[in-house]
Formats: sequence, C-alpha cells, structure tokens
Amino acid sequence: MDRGFAANRWVYGAAYLGVANLVLLLHVMPIEVGPNGYPGPDFLIAITFVWVLRRPQYVPTPLVAAVFLIADMLFLRPPGLWTALVVIGVEFLRSAEAEVCDAALPVERGMVAGVLAAVALANLVTLTVFAVNAPAVGMSLLQLVATVLIYPLVVLLSRFVFGVRKLTPGELDAAGRPR
Repeated sequence: MDRGFAANRWVYGAAYLGVANLVLLLHVMPIEVGPNGYPGPDFLIAITFVWVLRRPQYVPTPLVAAVFLIADMLFLRPPGLWTALVVIGVEFLRSAEAEVCDAALPVERGMVAGVLAAVALANLVTLTVFAVNAPAVGMSLLQLVATVLIYPLVVLLSRFVFGVRKLTPGELDAAGRPR
C-alpha cells in the first residue's frame, strides 16, 4: 500500500471524526435553529453517506459504528439499534459504490433516499414491535425529507471544503479498488 494513500486515509478518517463530533456538539447545545416542533435534517447520516459513496476507504465501518453508537448514547436512543441500521445502510451503499460512481447526483440522491427510508422504517418497526417509545411517523418522515433535501449541499461542502470527490476510473486498480 502506498504511504501517501495510507496517510490520506488516516487524515480523512480523522476529518470525518472531527466533523461528526462537531455535528454532535451542535445537536446537544441548547440552541434552536429550526422551526418549533419540526425536526431538522440528520447531518450526521448525510455526511456519512456522502463520504461513503465518494471515498469508501476514508470512512471505515468501525468508525461509523463508533460515531453512531456515541450518538445513540447522547440522544438517549436505544443503544445500538440506530447504529446497526445505519451500518447496514452504509454497507449497502459501500457495495453499490461502483454503480453509483458514474451516476448523476439525482440518481445518487434517489438511492440515498431509498436507503434512508429503509433505515427509518426498520427503526420505527423495531421500536414499535418491542413497545419502545418510537418517534411519530410524521416527524420521522419530515426528518427524512429534510435530510434528502440538504444532501446536495452536503455533497458540495464535502467536495469544496474537504476535497472528498468521487473516484475516477483512473484511480482504481484492476480489481476495482482504490489505488
């Protein structure tokens, strides 16, 4: 493995962790930026999905699991449920990265919307089956829509602030892995 690539991987992993910590910090601060009673977009999952679809090697699965497990604890959600569902969604997107690599942003956004909907639905069903207080379906749907709407903004921020862009065919080896 090239030393430059390995160093780059660590730097971007640390950048992802830093951005995730900033998002979590902003969530737990006692400020209200959105309209009263309406959930805002889930920036953490949007950033994770953007980075996984653009540079999957920069966001390893254990790092995603650790970040979302900490989020579960901070937001007083059932520990591990949302984490497991997000990790499943991330791994699905990671496996579909080759197909999405050449796709336009609306196609990518549609795929992300489908994965987000599946994750949210699985979360609601699981919480309902085990009689745990589940968020209202309407609020979950509003958060899903808000997250899909801000997805292109997160793509632009990731590209121009952090330099996280899609892989090009020249950056892949014969097996389809990043060089």
